[in-house]
Amino acid sequence: MNIGWVLDADVSGFLENLSHNQLQDILKQRVNDGGVLRYIGKWLNAGVVDGKSLSYPEKGTPQGGVVSPTLGNIFLHHVLDEWYVKEVRPRLKGRSFLCRFADDFLIGFELEADARRVMEVLPKRFARFELSIHPEKTRLVPFQKPSGPAVAGKGPGTFDFLGFTHYWGKSRKNTWVIKRKTAQKRLRRSMKNVWEWCHQNRHKPLREQYWMLCLKLKGHYQYYGITGNYATMRVLYKHAEKAWRYWLSHRSTKGGIPWEKFGMLNLVYPLPGPKIVHSI
Repeated sequence: MNIGWVLDADVSGFLENLSHNQLQDILKQRVNDGGVLRYIGKWLNAGVVDGKSLSYPEKGTPQGGVVSPTLGNIFLHHVLDEWYVKEVRPRLKGRSFLCRFADDFLIGFELEADARRVMEVLPKRFARFELSIHPEKTRLVPFQKPSGPAVAGKGPGTFDFLGFTHYWGKSRKNTWVIKRKTAQKRLRRSMKNVWEWCHQNRHKPLREQYWMLCLKLKGHYQYYGITGNYATMRVLYKHAEKAWRYWLSHRSTKGGIPWEKFGMLNLVYPLPGPKIVHSI
């Protein structure tokens, strides 16, 4: 599609700031059943218990509520998707696309002028529905395909979307291709979670620890196991080995476990290595 610019946008506290009145007005455009509207109103006005205090927020949807993702998608479909298709894209001079998952979205543009025009009007559009675009986390990223042979570290800007960093990189044939790897923020969070889990559960039976660590690693691979992301997944795998050994050695005061002994433990309880699950 020759997309050269990516508008990477962030909605500030979307579910926490969703307007009840605006949502009800949007729902009434499509739903004629008063009973359904009343049920949704009860969900929106449900009380929130924080410790011993009970409050009734005037905006936002219940965090963790089963209906919150659906209501959020309905709201953003009207605010963003329909607006983009009916009003934005017909006015653009170049090609463009919108990609949205819940409240995470990005817009790709062929021309920089189109991208800057949309970037200017996007906050105004969201302000009409009592939402705000984060000024610091929203940015315009140049993402043109570089010219000439691929050279490591010489690509244009990068952007993060749905836990992956998207960037231009070198292929095996020394040509430019779009690659994806686990975003550093997500990787650090996963490493921290594994370290803390090993710390908190170090006194449990080895078999139980092993079973849970396998589930955690396999779950990570199921999502992040895409072509070109093997090296980043291996970072988490080696970190899990290190965390497990470190906290097993702190089950007592007799000192750490030598690597030789831990190697024998790995023969009995081998942690699953990185695996490419999705070929892209």
